[in-house]
Amino acid sequence: MHNVTLIPGDGTGPELINSVVKIFKAAQAPIKWEIQEAGLKTFEQSGNVLPEEVLASIRRNKVALKGPLTTPIGEGFRSVNVALRKALDLYANLRPAKSFKGIPARYENIDLVIVRENTEDLYAGIEHMVGEDAAESIKIITRKGSERIVRFAFEYARKHKRKKVTAVHKANIMKCTDGLFLSVAREIAGEYPDLEFEDRIVDNMSMQLVKKPELYDVMVMPNLYGDILSDLCAGLVGGLGVTPGANLGTEIAVFEPVHGSAPKYAGKDKVNPTATILSAVMMLSHLGEEETAQRIHTALAAVLAAGKSVTYDLGGTAKMSEMTQAIIEKMS
Repeated sequence: MHNVTLIPGDGTGPELINSVVKIFKAAQAPIKWEIQEAGLKTFEQSGNVLPEEVLASIRRNKVALKGPLTTPIGEGFRSVNVALRKALDLYANLRPAKSFKGIPARYENIDLVIVRENTEDLYAGIEHMVGEDAAESIKIITRKGSERIVRFAFEYARKHKRKKVTAVHKANIMKCTDGLFLSVAREIAGEYPDLEFEDRIVDNMSMQLVKKPELYDVMVMPNLYGDILSDLCAGLVGGLGVTPGANLGTEIAVFEPVHGSAPKYAGKDKVNPTATILSAVMMLSHLGEEETAQRIHTALAAVLAAGKSVTYDLGGTAKMSEMTQAIIEKMS
């Protein structure tokens, strides 16, 4: 039995997490949930978006599954997700983008993985006003941060029998920061002669992914580029509603869908649970429960391919609870 911290999240998060809990119960997944609250709910209660007991629970269990959390735009508290990654040193953000039969998309047979550095770059949050009419944000890239994320990408590629790693950067303009990242990537690539390596400038990479996504495999990059290109890759396979995510450190792993909390749909039994279910499947694989992970994945894929019991954004009319039940029935 695995003890796992469960953070329901904001908006539609609790409904999405409930879908996973029901599926895991039906699959007899050996998981014991430890429920912890964070985000808007705790902010309204105590003024703290990330209580210490949440961090303590994750440190104790080493693994967590969380629903989406709300981040205000332009004001209010900073991102809970960013705070969580920094507090637990979850330096690697893993976002696969893979095509499923039955999901409306412009492309077929996409199988891409974004490996995003999760703690540095402009997202380190070192910014301030310069007088009243200017603002400055400091971009931090370190050798240590670059080495461990690039090595993570190569190790992931080797473990999952991928063929190529592409480093994404803007070293032609930012010669110190992105130049350091690229230099480190080239050094580490030499340690993995079994894997093809190349690098791409981030704006060109954006075009390449739209024109020729089949040429790419595992891509590793600094924080900001990873945030942007992971959404682009999600768009290739049908959107954020079908894209899972994981935040990984040396000992701790937090799994989550990459989409927002969609508060306007909260309580309406309407939203698509696919990304949350796929994130939970990634978590099972991480825990070594590969057989259960595959059962759930196969059942989800079958429901998506049939296209009958799917939510509105996937072209169906089913409620989330009905889609959840259809997945459970496919496992039986």
